[in-house]
Amino acid sequence: MAEPSLAVRRKSRPGSVSKRSRAPVQPSAVCSPVARKRMSSGGEGPPAETPCSNESEEDMFGDHDSFYGNDSLLAEVDDIEKKYLQDKNTNIKVAGEIIMGNQSGFHQKKQDNFSNSENMIVLKAVKEDTLQMNENDLVDSNQELTGSILDDLPSSQLLCFEKMDELSSGSRISPVSERRNKCVNFSLDKIRSPSFCPDTEHRNRPTDFSSESKCDLFKTESLKDHLKSAMTGNAKAQTLQVSKTKQLKEAVLSEEICVARKTIESSSVDIGPFYGLPSKVKDLFRQFRGIEMLYEWQHECLMLESLQQRKNLIYSLPTSGGKTLVAEIIILQELLCRQKDVLMILPYVAIVQEKVRGLSSFGIELGFLVEEYAGSKGRFPPIKRRIKKSLYIATIEKGHALVNSLIETERIDDLGLVVVDELHMLGEGSRGATLEITLAKILYTSKNTQIIGMSATLNNVGDLQKFLQAEYYTNNFRPVELKEYVKIRDSIYAVDSKTENGFTFSRLLNFKYSSNLEKADPDHIIALVTEVIPKYSCLIFCPTKKNCENVASMLCKYLKKEFRAHRDKEKQDLIKNLENIGNGSVCPILKQTIPFGIAYHHSGLTNDERKSIEEAYSTGVLCLLACTATLAAGVNLPARRVILRAPYVANDFLKKNQYKQMIGRAGRAGIDSAGESILIVQEKDKHLVQDLVNSPLENCYSSLLLELTKGMQSLLLSLIGLKIAVTHEEVNNFMCSTLLGIQQQLLSKEKSLAEIIKDGLENLIEKGLLKGRICEKDHNSKCTLTITPLGKATYKGSIDLAYCNLLYRELKKGLEGLILESNLHLLYLATPYDMTSNCSPDWMIYLKQFNQLSAAEQKVLDIVGVPESFITKKASGQAIRKELEEFWVYKALLTELTKKLTYCVKTELIPLMEVAGVLEARAKQLYNAGYKTLAHLANANPETLVKMIEHLSRRQAKQIVSSAKMLLSEKAEALQEEVEELLKVPTDIPGTC
Repeated sequence: MAEPSLAVRRKSRPGSVSKRSRAPVQPSAVCSPVARKRMSSGGEGPPAETPCSNESEEDMFGDHDSFYGNDSLLAEVDDIEKKYLQDKNTNIKVAGEIIMGNQSGFHQKKQDNFSNSENMIVLKAVKEDTLQMNENDLVDSNQELTGSILDDLPSSQLLCFEKMDELSSGSRISPVSERRNKCVNFSLDKIRSPSFCPDTEHRNRPTDFSSESKCDLFKTESLKDHLKSAMTGNAKAQTLQVSKTKQLKEAVLSEEICVARKTIESSSVDIGPFYGLPSKVKDLFRQFRGIEMLYEWQHECLMLESLQQRKNLIYSLPTSGGKTLVAEIIILQELLCRQKDVLMILPYVAIVQEKVRGLSSFGIELGFLVEEYAGSKGRFPPIKRRIKKSLYIATIEKGHALVNSLIETERIDDLGLVVVDELHMLGEGSRGATLEITLAKILYTSKNTQIIGMSATLNNVGDLQKFLQAEYYTNNFRPVELKEYVKIRDSIYAVDSKTENGFTFSRLLNFKYSSNLEKADPDHIIALVTEVIPKYSCLIFCPTKKNCENVASMLCKYLKKEFRAHRDKEKQDLIKNLENIGNGSVCPILKQTIPFGIAYHHSGLTNDERKSIEEAYSTGVLCLLACTATLAAGVNLPARRVILRAPYVANDFLKKNQYKQMIGRAGRAGIDSAGESILIVQEKDKHLVQDLVNSPLENCYSSLLLELTKGMQSLLLSLIGLKIAVTHEEVNNFMCSTLLGIQQQLLSKEKSLAEIIKDGLENLIEKGLLKGRICEKDHNSKCTLTITPLGKATYKGSIDLAYCNLLYRELKKGLEGLILESNLHLLYLATPYDMTSNCSPDWMIYLKQFNQLSAAEQKVLDIVGVPESFITKKASGQAIRKELEEFWVYKALLTELTKKLTYCVKTELIPLMEVAGVLEARAKQLYNAGYKTLAHLANANPETLVKMIEHLSRRQAKQIVSSAKMLLSEKAEALQEEVEELLKVPTDIPGTC
């Protein structure tokens, strides 16, 4: 006779009424429906083992079924059980079914008999003839019943009945029971491990009970004892003090990452909750960026089949179209799902710093590192992380050095993705040559690294596609409509490519000019800006730095006094902040213009001043910036109206891509309904401007030939040094894969590419940077080229080949008599040579400064060739790396000098200055308030910072804390990696197998 089948359901809460109907249960071995329970990820109680006897347990209930002191339930159960056990003539396959509810078999009583009615259990004998039913109907009914039963069971009772399942399974286990067991095993495993994947192996709980002991156990232990034991276990079960909500969120995030990773690897159409990323990423974009949903083109781009197949991609859209968001989502896919490092290359230091600040919060929340490679920051080669992955955000030059170090250490395959912003810079001089070299090396050495390039101004895309082996996507979308205008005299013309001359008359300026004002402002800038400020923002692009300052100063002289009242207190705070940055002094022009909400923005500002002005403009304290063209490709500072003071950059006429970059700043998504650009044109330039606005974008051509020492020769030297190509033939093969190789017929008409390569290699051998000989093609013997120590130091130090021999001689001379009484000698050696061409000193002032130097410092000038008698010679130098052993002494000296030159602050403030968003004045405030280390800032409360630090906004405080946490995490990871490396047991210990 089979053992009785039991089903237990926990009592309902007061006031709750179950409306589920009871379904008949198929007889089987003892099997609780607990196997179907779906648990939350909260803390689980410790497993309560099923006792063999109740004698050792303290009877918490006595003869009562609950703490209400009523024994009716247990007494009824006991009577019914004895009655049916004594009936020998009844052939019972199932002893009973225990359920609780409001339907058949459950008799609800009045409120005053609450405990009895709530704990009512009906033990029903089911005869054999009632059990002949369709098995499929039975499975469906069992699933519905058990699904409703198990939602209310506690963890301890789950474990108790799981044990009962094991004890009673014997040789007969129904298909339904087996499926229930699988379900509960998966649920339990999911709870125990916050980081899980859906395919995680199920754990089985072993048992020591034999089948004989099981029979004995159930013969001696009554149903009453089982119920009391289960209730005792529930009462004694302890709950871990862990937030269930937190564990649930962690479990869901981990599961989604795992699913997304598998989805991306399998290139499935079903890409998961948020483009293959966990839904938390979507929440973070909403929290940190205010982005509720993507534009249609962004969704279309992310769904491209080329991206799903990890092909290289170039995409082009107008400025402000949202290109960067697509790149960031692709970056997060690589970091979280494919578990690979990512390199993001940006054109300027300011943009790198802005992007590091913007993505550090994502890194902290999602568990990856954000490392800055700009200015003096960056480590070569980067620390190899075993757990967390890194996002390297770098300038073009630092990105090239980083790629070189990864190739040299055979770690280039760790780099899963490279993202290049402003891809059109491939055609811009020495920086374009460096970018081309970097991408060519990645393409040649790593077949698994994906390259994504984006730009607003691309024309000859076909050549770039061949070079990068990439697909192409383009769209004309702009979130805000851009209206282009041209101003000639006092008339405004709309740019219209459909008309013959490209212009259509729009309106006349409506502003009364006096004769004096006409002389001061012949271009009517005041009339144009007062139409938008102070309610809206405005940018004025000027040809030169001096012109920026003049325009800002002129505007303040003629603007009405009402402009001063707009956010006056915040303007005064900005001036005080600038005074703190300048140690008590501030530029007189800024002091004059800021009260009117106006400032200038160019390279003459210090980094700290520039950041303060940018932030004031972003928050609306400043409503107008007079700036140079570099801001157009710099930080994201959009405006309602953009005015181009003249169609020139310095003395050169404006290029189409420069024009597009500038006017692209017009229109702020989510704020303005339209953006306006106005180009001020003199009558003499009218025809040139007509050609400008109606011409196509300029083509992008390789700069390797134009920049010979920084381009072609530098590439050849590093190819040999990194052993990417070590023979003449291998070098030729590599060069054919560059942009120059694709465009060779256009760029090198006088000489073939092979001849250019041969000349370059011979030149490097003559300079003593390479060793070996170049074999002709007719000779089949392979002549290997090797790099000299000087050549290695040159390419690793990113030194212009035009100056490498000069620098070597000066360093050699410095060793003979290095003067360390001051930093002047080191400063001279560390000064880049190409800076001297920009120096036009006043030699009388130079001589005056010379006479104020100490005797030791004057001796330095004498040693480097600038004695008092020969004051006209210009001093020069170059930043160096310790690659030549003979110059080992410079390493320690220049390391400290670099730190001092980078921050120009007292030593104790340097750790705080490393944090994004902390300038000198802010570092002093934090230090004086007690935040003296990185750990202090990383663990600071943003709300406390706002209260303690003057002029610190809540957004700035959160940014500072976030950046400090990221830096602290990086340093901790680096130390942990170092410790593990030291403790690693060598595999080649002598005497071991």
